[in-house]
Amino acid sequence: MPKAPMMKAIGLTHYLPIDDPKSLMDTEVDKPIPKNRDLRVAIKAIAINPVDVKVRAPKDKVEDTPRILGWDASGVVEAVGEDVTLFKVGDEVFYAGDITRPGAYAEFQCVDERIVGFKPISLSFAEAAALPLTTLTAYESFFDRLGLDREGGNKGETLLIIGGAGGVGSIGIQLAKHAGLTVIATASREETTSWVKKLGADHVINHREALRPQVEKLGLNYIDHIAIFNNTDGHWNAVTDLIRPEGRIVSIVENSKPLEMEQLKSKAAGLIWEFMFARAMYETPDMIKQHELLNYVSGEIDAGHIQTTLNEILRPINAQNLREAHKLVETGRAKGKIVLESFGG
Repeated sequence: MPKAPMMKAIGLTHYLPIDDPKSLMDTEVDKPIPKNRDLRVAIKAIAINPVDVKVRAPKDKVEDTPRILGWDASGVVEAVGEDVTLFKVGDEVFYAGDITRPGAYAEFQCVDERIVGFKPISLSFAEAAALPLTTLTAYESFFDRLGLDREGGNKGETLLIIGGAGGVGSIGIQLAKHAGLTVIATASREETTSWVKKLGADHVINHREALRPQVEKLGLNYIDHIAIFNNTDGHWNAVTDLIRPEGRIVSIVENSKPLEMEQLKSKAAGLIWEFMFARAMYETPDMIKQHELLNYVSGEIDAGHIQTTLNEILRPINAQNLREAHKLVETGRAKGKIVLESFGG
């Protein structure tokens, strides 16, 4: 029997501190075979997210075969499954993938076409790879979970983004401004304050200081909508105080201790969670919405309304550079996105 084709990949078998060379290792694994609605994508660039760091974090678990992480990629469709209708071989694509399947730290990856979008024509592969996971997360947070109108139906209403300079906040500011909202973003350093202003934030407040006095200095008593993109536990009391009666808070960061709900109950306000992987994980009936919204954002980028959040590129895609990228993301101080490009050299 002929040997199955192999491909380069970066994987792990043990969950170790990132300074350990075995935390992420160069390896070779079988090249995946696309089935059903799968695309097999030749990976050109990948981006690193907090979820990569969280999944890789030290724990008492051992993998029998190398586990491949990575949930942001751009590349070219190289083969398709028998039920594919949305794409063809040669299409340039970008996507965040499915956390239950092998990830993008590999030369080739299979991904369901319903969660893939056409890469913006105006962006390089590296610029495009910075966008999918954070774009999906921010878009779903605002327009699916909070129920805001992307066409401007909530124009002038206030939106507070906790963690404005991170990957999700960076694209979220742009999506919210394009929808006509008044955006208040948090940042704590001169560098990140400049970054969020550049992206279009109307006001910037410091999340390391009490939020209410800073909001009141803006002439506001309550905020219409709040998105927690960093430290739900640490900001919970402040955001439940600031949310307007009958308002909504969306969070993407799980809590580690019980959240006090009395303040929300008395205001008839609500908390809703956003988890970008939910549609793919459960194959929800509306799973194809991720394909549609990535295409929408791709069009907005090509029209000049939204810019990439890429901040740093490392070359090539290998274990050493991935460990370096993980270290940077672990600090929690990164602005925008870190991208790795090319498996060559």
